[in-house]
Amino acid sequence: MIRTADLDALPVREAVPALVSALDAHGAAVLCAPPGTGKTTLVPLVLAGLLGVGERRRVVVAEPRRIAARAAARRMAWLLGEAVGESVSFTVRGERVAGPRTAVEVVTTGVLLQRLQRDQELAGVDVVVLDECHERHLDADTVAAFLLDVRETLRPELRLVAASATTDAAGWARLLGDAPVVQARGVSYPVEVVWAPPARPVRPPQGMRVDPAQLAHVASVVRRALAERSGDVLCFLPGVGEMARVAGQLGGVDAQVLQVHGRAPAAVQDAVLTAAAHRRVILATAVAESSLTVPGVRVVVDSGLAREPRMDHARGLGALVTVRASRAAGRQRAGRAGREAPGAVYRCWSEAEDSRLTAYPSAEIRIADLAAFALQAACWGDPDASGLALLDPPPAGAMAAAREVLAAVGAVDGAGRPTPRGRRMAGLGLHPRLARALLDGAAALGARRAAQLVALLSEEPPREYGDDLAAAWRAARHGSDGYAPRWRTEARRLERALGDPAGPSAPLLPETGTAPGTASGAPPRDPRASNPGASGAPGPGRSPGPLPDHAAAGLVAALAFPERVAKAKGGGAFLMAGGTAAEVGDGSPLHGAPWLAVAVADRSSHSASARVRLAAVLDEDTARAAAAHLLTSGEEVRWEDGDVVARAAQRLGAIELVTRPLRDPDPALVRDALLDGLRTEGVGLLRWSQDARALRARLGFLHHTLGGAWPDVTDDAALLERADDWLEPELSRARRRADLGRIDAGQALNRLLPWATGEAARLDELAPERLEVPSGSRIRLDYTAEHGQPVLAVKLQELFGLGETPRVAGVPVLVHLLSPAGRPAAVTADLASFWQGGYRAVRAELRGRYPKHPWPEDPATAEPTRHTNARLRR
Repeated sequence: MIRTADLDALPVREAVPALVSALDAHGAAVLCAPPGTGKTTLVPLVLAGLLGVGERRRVVVAEPRRIAARAAARRMAWLLGEAVGESVSFTVRGERVAGPRTAVEVVTTGVLLQRLQRDQELAGVDVVVLDECHERHLDADTVAAFLLDVRETLRPELRLVAASATTDAAGWARLLGDAPVVQARGVSYPVEVVWAPPARPVRPPQGMRVDPAQLAHVASVVRRALAERSGDVLCFLPGVGEMARVAGQLGGVDAQVLQVHGRAPAAVQDAVLTAAAHRRVILATAVAESSLTVPGVRVVVDSGLAREPRMDHARGLGALVTVRASRAAGRQRAGRAGREAPGAVYRCWSEAEDSRLTAYPSAEIRIADLAAFALQAACWGDPDASGLALLDPPPAGAMAAAREVLAAVGAVDGAGRPTPRGRRMAGLGLHPRLARALLDGAAALGARRAAQLVALLSEEPPREYGDDLAAAWRAARHGSDGYAPRWRTEARRLERALGDPAGPSAPLLPETGTAPGTASGAPPRDPRASNPGASGAPGPGRSPGPLPDHAAAGLVAALAFPERVAKAKGGGAFLMAGGTAAEVGDGSPLHGAPWLAVAVADRSSHSASARVRLAAVLDEDTARAAAAHLLTSGEEVRWEDGDVVARAAQRLGAIELVTRPLRDPDPALVRDALLDGLRTEGVGLLRWSQDARALRARLGFLHHTLGGAWPDVTDDAALLERADDWLEPELSRARRRADLGRIDAGQALNRLLPWATGEAARLDELAPERLEVPSGSRIRLDYTAEHGQPVLAVKLQELFGLGETPRVAGVPVLVHLLSPAGRPAAVTADLASFWQGGYRAVRAELRGRYPKHPWPEDPATAEPTRHTNARLRR
């Protein structure tokens, strides 16, 4: 029996007529409804005609998370007085409850994405509701783009609804073709905001790390909320690890402490969504922000933290990072406290900080690894995604990196089109890296073992399983915790999805045509063979049989992440093929491994090395085979450690495998290496005499003053750009650092003078090396001053009788007037003014100190001299 009273109480009911009219007129609409209004449950039932009004339609509701999909389906079925699987069904990865009478199906966006790739027309579906579209998950954005393409080209009658509590309504309306926006008023109860910042500053999050002081503060705020308020407490934390730590600090509270997250068992999730007779503290990640009503909650404690994906394309490292939650997320979280009665939200930050938070969470397409998106777009027929209607276009750099990954795993051809292997990978519901590991690993290990290992990599095992992938595999096989059942379910799904491991895909390791661990048909080498005391390695000439667990784990991890195969450097340090240093913990069983296949690693912004979180022991043969596309051989001539190093090298990416010195390296490579050395250490590696330095300064002055044909020689980079013009042939004859030191820089610089125009002949006229002063002395000019004005440093008496300041290339020199002892006495660029004014003060100061030298009253008419009065009298 339909629960009419409960349906009538849902506030969104008042907006339903406007929504139906908008869909009838435009075929698409944006529905903005506050939390708790019933947009997720009432609207699909109305659109499907299940409430006795309107024609019957088939409606698909796309939710961003599995827990929300199951909860929404159960709530709608309850409102209809039915069981799930009758009029309302749900499908999530690894679980489907449906029946022949299904009119409303709730799916995750990932499931809908796979369905669209199999059936672009979505035959039999009349309406698609994209719920919680404000979260901007990559799958959700991709689904929206594909659906808009379907509406435009195949199914103009397909109706689309973008629904959310807090979203960029105007942006979604434009994306849906200027669709109308329907606003639903909420009647949620008032929520009091309590600002509860820490008493002392805490360190901001770094990568996955959250300051323990912050978590201790959150636990104390939960205790405060329990003491000050009634009802259940819902506490938002960024991840499972933080939930466990806060739960550990809530021992002894008079409430049941529960933890709900995307990996929690379905029974735990259901228990959280069911009213309880006793008081509860529910620790939750962002899964509880939307689409869920947690009964009994009157208080929310918000840590203000969230997790977002980040991709370091240069290093091939992708990871979740902890960030400050957006204001939109804060509103969503606070709304959980006012769904059933007046409530309160305790925010663990200050009101001043709140105004500085970002308005909305980052769109995943702008920050995440785009390999899966790029493969979906390629299979859709738009390899560069340029024709897809997206709120945010994918960054060009991230797409280029994604296409490189797809090409490396054989998913796309040279034009970016999907290969048959790539289409099969796209249908597995895995990241392309993991799909590659599943297909190629199954051919070597069998479908079951490969599926089990890939299931471990697709949903990381708990940290307490350790960092050794093989040990984590054993723990999952024998485990009875909440993770193990989910892992088994996913492993079975992947095994079924494989079918025939050979299938229509390319053979194992298409880059080399050989199985991992083989070289010219040799059997795979057991990783333990290089470890003293290890056993089980196949002996020479013996058939190896099934690979042991650790070798199988290493193979699958290397197939998934070939850029992360890593060679030991000693002391628990490794170098990955992608060029990033990595290290394992001091107590790790991986510490002494010669090679690793790193599955999970994270690197903070201030750390030079990544920390290995999950990896498997590997052998070199398997590393070579799995990362064959990174294997290079050739001559290497480079500037290294202050000199030219020439060697023949074989490398696996950044990992040096074999090297030998080169006796007769390619002269062109040597020249390039020497230029790198000059760029690194500067042209000071050449021989610079005093005359050479002076010439460089004179040319720099003329370039600054006259420009034109006079070159820029003061900047090292500019000089090296013209190395062919002034350093040849000496540079081509050089072989090492010492040879650079023999090149006369002054002689080489002469080649840059403007000989062709004839201006070079005027060098001494325009920028003379020395200037003759009235005493007859020829004084060297200093052209190195930063202000570009030549400096003439001369004894004051040698300028007697000189009325005007000398000029060089039209620029007055800066005269440094010296005492008879050669010490600075005055500086002037206007001698005439100095004689009339400044000279008197200088004369009064110096005549007593140097009485033997002339200090005439009128220097303008005095005889210039280099000598004392006595010499003058003689």
